[in-house]
Amino acid sequence: MSEPRPTPPPPCEDYPVPRRVTAELDLDLGSSVDLIFQITAAQGVPLASEQLTFSSGDRVYTPTEIVDQSGSRLHRLSGEQGPLSVRYEAVVTGASPTLHTSDLETITYLRPIRYCQSDEVFAQARRQFRGLAGAELIAAVSTFVASSVTYTPGLSLGTDSAVTTLMTGQGVCRDYAHVVIALLRAMDMPARYAACYAPGLEPMDFHAVAEAYLDGAWYVIDATRLSDRRSLVRIATGRDAADCAFLSYHGGYVGLERMYVDAVLDDETTDATTPDDHEALVQIG
Repeated sequence: MSEPRPTPPPPCEDYPVPRRVTAELDLDLGSSVDLIFQITAAQGVPLASEQLTFSSGDRVYTPTEIVDQSGSRLHRLSGEQGPLSVRYEAVVTGASPTLHTSDLETITYLRPIRYCQSDEVFAQARRQFRGLAGAELIAAVSTFVASSVTYTPGLSLGTDSAVTTLMTGQGVCRDYAHVVIALLRAMDMPARYAACYAPGLEPMDFHAVAEAYLDGAWYVIDATRLSDRRSLVRIATGRDAADCAFLSYHGGYVGLERMYVDAVLDDETTDATTPDDHEALVQIG
């Protein structure tokens, strides 16, 4: 007989200020190609408005929307040779409801994977965080990664993993998230990757954070300390960056000619909150 599930804590309060998120991609397709995008707010995020378009000259593509078990919305289409313009804009009005996490998901988020080799950092994690668990472990891992890695845009590679980042001590948001996830999994705490829009982020881009599973809820860790975690808008959730890529393609060449990402508080006159101390337990809205 299975043990009863822990009762999840109540969902975090709605972020009081609407957020406007924007993504623009201009692509050059070398041939007919299968395209998969993850740039929209995840399923369940409350929206006042949303517009997503795919066009090439006068032609407008209608994608197929696929929603995965975590609520990530994938948009798939077959593009023909030539330019492709992708435009997305949405206004987010509050926090999304907390989704149930299955036993299978928690098992999945404990396993080592390509970019988060928890098995390879096991010994280091056990030495570094010996005796820690729960919220103390989350705080310790976040602080360790924040102080051990230097944010260096343009120097890390898309193939870099948590092990690579620990060796070089440099990276961008995805690298920070991978290290946090690997260390937490090595300490037997389920952890996952989340791609987000982050209002006020500098430099502005799609943002990546880690989430740790504790007492039936997922808590966000941004070891870069660059975002206000309370204003994040979830795009995609997965095991590592490969599950949450904003664009993947098969069967042809795709050139990224231009990309523009923005996320702002829609009411700039409102001082919504005090600064994020990156110490309190926070859930992505």
